[in-house]
This record gives sequence, C-alpha cells and structure tokens, in this order.
Amino acid sequence: MRFPVLKFDRKQHNTAGLLFLSKCFAGIIIILYACEDLDLKRVTKIETYAVTNISVNSAEVKGEILDIGESEIVQHGHCWSTLENPTILLNTKTALGKANSRGGFTGKLYGLQSNTQYYIRAYATDKHGTTVYSSQKDFMTSFMDSRDGKMYRCLKIGNQVWMAENLAYLPAVSPPSSGSYTEPYYYVFGYYGSGVSAAKALSNYSIYGVLYNWPAAMDGKASSNYNPSGVRGVCPYGWHLPSHAEWDELSFFLGGDSVSGGKLKEAGYAHWQSPNEGATNSSGFTALPGGSRNDDGDFEYMGGYGAWWSATENNDINSWYRVVGYGYLELHRYNYHKDYGFSIRCIKDE
Repeated sequence: MRFPVLKFDRKQHNTAGLLFLSKCFAGIIIILYACEDLDLKRVTKIETYAVTNISVNSAEVKGEILDIGESEIVQHGHCWSTLENPTILLNTKTALGKANSRGGFTGKLYGLQSNTQYYIRAYATDKHGTTVYSSQKDFMTSFMDSRDGKMYRCLKIGNQVWMAENLAYLPAVSPPSSGSYTEPYYYVFGYYGSGVSAAKALSNYSIYGVLYNWPAAMDGKASSNYNPSGVRGVCPYGWHLPSHAEWDELSFFLGGDSVSGGKLKEAGYAHWQSPNEGATNSSGFTALPGGSRNDDGDFEYMGGYGAWWSATENNDINSWYRVVGYGYLELHRYNYHKDYGFSIRCIKDE
C-alpha cells in the first residue's frame, strides 16, 4: 500500500498555521503537522580555552561567545571549583556583565589555593534566566619551594601529579670538572665557576634548571623502586624523586615507551633542535633538552637531549634514568654512572 505525498508551498506555511491531511487507512488517521525549521531557532554557544599565567593563587582564562542566541545575554564569565562541572549557583565565578555580540573574553581568577587542581567552565545567562555552559577545562595552580622561594608549575597526568618544569634548587654549584659517585654535586649547564648567584643569573639556569649527580638527587637516601618511591631526596617538601616504577607508570599512561617521548617533549624549535621528532607536548609535561654533565667533566647535548634521574639504582656504579631526544619520539630508559649530571622532575606525595 502506497501513502499519498503531501506537498505544500513553504511560503504559505506561516499563514496557514497547521496543515491537516486526514485519510482513513484500516481505521488509522494520519495527521501531518508542518513545523518551523529547527535551524531558525538560535541558541547561545560558548567555549573555554587555555588557562594561562598560572601562579600560586591566581590564573587567567580565555573564553569565547560563539553564538549570541535568540535572547540577550545579561551575564557571562567563568565559574570554577575543585570538583568537576562547576556551576554559577554552587561555585566561585567571575561576572563580566552583558554581552551583545560574539567574541572572546578573558577572566582573571583570584583566591586560588596553591598546588591544587581546579575545573573551570565558561557560562552565559540570558534575560530569561537560562544559563548555558562550555565544555570543561582543568588546570593546577603553581606551588612555591619554601627553601628558596622558587615557584613551579605542576600538572596531573593520570593518577600522578608532576612538576611541569625542571627542579632548580641550587644549594651549591661546581664546575663540570668536579664530580663524584658518592658525594653530592650540582651543576648549571655552561657555568664553570663556584658562585651560586652567578650561576643563577644565567639563562640556562632559568630555562633548564640544575643538573644533579645521583648522590645529590638522592640527598643521602637509599635506592627505591617502590611506587611511590618514598624518597624525598633533593625535592621540595611534599614532593619526591620518582622511582623507575613511577616513570613506568607515566610512560604506560601515555601509551608506552615507543610513543610517550613525543607526548612529553615541548613542541617546536624554541629549545629543541630540528626535527624534534614527534613532539606534541600533549601531556603538558614540557620536556626540555637540558643536556647533561658527563663523567669526562664536560657539558654536552643541550638542545638535543633531556635526561632525568630516578630514585632507583642498578648497582653501586649505575642508576636508572629516562631520556628523550630530538631525533626520535620514544622515551628511553638507561642506567649509567652516578656521577653524571642529569635534570630532575619531582612527583607530589600522595
């Protein structure tokens, strides 16, 4: 059985209102309604972008009104919380007032707690009291090392909270010609003196932090491969040196050693040599090529490689570390001489 097709003039449907076609087929009445096109009704659309200028207790975030909707926006801004899916009714918010057109806006967040993860959404409320929200972003506030006042960015990757930059604590400094398998030594790439203030004045220090031999990294503590390691070492209070097992957890979360290096490396060539193979920094870890101090007493490989100690030794001479390079996307694991100078990334205690 074929049903008849109803045709009508779209130009007349607004005045005709409701069109009926009634025809009886085996006792069934079919009624066809002509409704206005859904795309004629516009709704407010809004989005949240990157959170920047993150400090211990403040941050900035950008948002954008993508569509103003069919009703006037009387209030817009961002709302945030330490719990997911924040709202303007339950959580802290900025209030930037009316919005009459599409476009970007910036919110400034104050009164945040240090070393804390936050969730944030942009919002817009129309004159009828309807509020729409953007997709959710998350970020972590910075923390301050009480030993020297240095602030560090940090981020959550899987179930771990990592420093997002290399450790820069520098209680002493030595030229690369001095080294030891058992005594702590601290180096700043390219510095050949012994003055802490002079070493800290170098751009290599502010960008790449400090190179530590393994005794300095451990600060007299015994080797550990526990997860978490339980070894604070040279890390700030509340943080610890990651074990070999903790590095494994990070790599596994990012897809394994064969691809995780690219997800850890800072993208581009501001610090890395070309081709900086596979670098996306999708993890936010921002691994930099800080080079190393070798056991011949030389600095090497800045721009080409970045290497980080673990809290796990292999034997009396060698300890495990991780390395990424400009020519590959893998995260490599090696164990080598404890007198080498490598960078350090700390993990937050549970």
